[in-house]
Amino acid sequence: MGAGMMAAGGASAGQAVAGTGASAVELQAVLERFAGFGVKASGGAGDNACGDWLEGLLSAQGYACERQTFDVPFAEVRTATLTTGGVQAQVLPQGIVVPTGPGGLSGPLRLASSEAGLDGAIAVVVLPFRRWVSLADPTASKPVADAFARGAAAAVLVTTGPTGEAIALNVSATKPGFQKPVAVLAPKDAEPFLEAARAGQGATLTVDATVGRRPAYNLICRMDLGAAKTLIVTTPRSGWFDCVAERGSGLAVWLTLAQRLAAAKPKVNLEFVVTSGHEYIYLGGEEYLAHKAPKPADTHAWVHIGASAAARDWHELGILRPLPSADPQRVLTATPQFIDLARAAFKGISGLEAVYPADRANAGGELVNVIAAGYGAAVGLYGGHRWFHTTGDDLRCSSGELVAPVAAAFGAMITTILP
Repeated sequence: MGAGMMAAGGASAGQAVAGTGASAVELQAVLERFAGFGVKASGGAGDNACGDWLEGLLSAQGYACERQTFDVPFAEVRTATLTTGGVQAQVLPQGIVVPTGPGGLSGPLRLASSEAGLDGAIAVVVLPFRRWVSLADPTASKPVADAFARGAAAAVLVTTGPTGEAIALNVSATKPGFQKPVAVLAPKDAEPFLEAARAGQGATLTVDATVGRRPAYNLICRMDLGAAKTLIVTTPRSGWFDCVAERGSGLAVWLTLAQRLAAAKPKVNLEFVVTSGHEYIYLGGEEYLAHKAPKPADTHAWVHIGASAAARDWHELGILRPLPSADPQRVLTATPQFIDLARAAFKGISGLEAVYPADRANAGGELVNVIAAGYGAAVGLYGGHRWFHTTGDDLRCSSGELVAPVAAAFGAMITTILP
């Protein structure tokens, strides 16, 4: 990130945050660097390398950085396939992964929705059309639980969504999960297996993987400016795959704000936090909130930049065709005192100009827990684009040009709430 992001000497804090913006070229460079780290699974090589990079950048800006370490599940997958007759498809082992062993698990393939018995079967659960996010959604988890209660030996989820690709689902790392193998089958590959399931044909599900737990870390970057209260700005960095639009676009906004505010020296202390463990139902965010975050009384405001801050929109014309505009399926919420300010800052930005109250009904992502913990001054974004939680969430799915107006709007918003 270059000097173009920095405030001019002598400018007020408000002018510095609102008046200088990252260029689309600079933001594109951040996206490309983020994409280059590869898969961002919590505690994995890509996630850790991204954290290392950000620590170097923010340390150079004068932040004191701390790593908050915690354990997360992991799976190193060697083989993940579903086979019936002469047909084989790759599947995604659904976390928390329960392996079958290298020989796989064989049994009749049956639709979970049928009235046929499921004893020893591989149950196929076809989910309705949606941009799927999490196994915490009972629409996804209940049919799997019901299939296992009826004796199924394994389950295969068909995550029907806008791309035809398999969609990985977030899952809790602290609550009991399924004790039998669960895998995700791409809708584009599903039809031969659905036919086999209707006929009760034999099949083999193979999930050969090493599983366990490993350390991951939140990166907490503080700048003590001698103020009574702290401005907290958070974003997650981890995810199931490369997650360039899901995570990278928000991280580019976060990094821009961190560098602007370091130069601006506002009348609040700064705390910029980038969390891991997101795909485990906000685990890193919960760890930070429980053990490291300033108390509500010591917090000036909490700004959360969640998923799909600036993802590309696509035409659905038989095939998906990329558009130069942003996917509007992104939501901005704010506590009451910030709603009008946020509407002004984000005016004209698709999906974000309709600001909703930040409460349990409207807030999303980690901000849900922030609000529940009593932080009464907050604003946060979340969303789910078409390639969300799929292996296709790559550099096609965002751009510096899409990120730039969102970064500028967050800068303008923060300017209005600085003391």
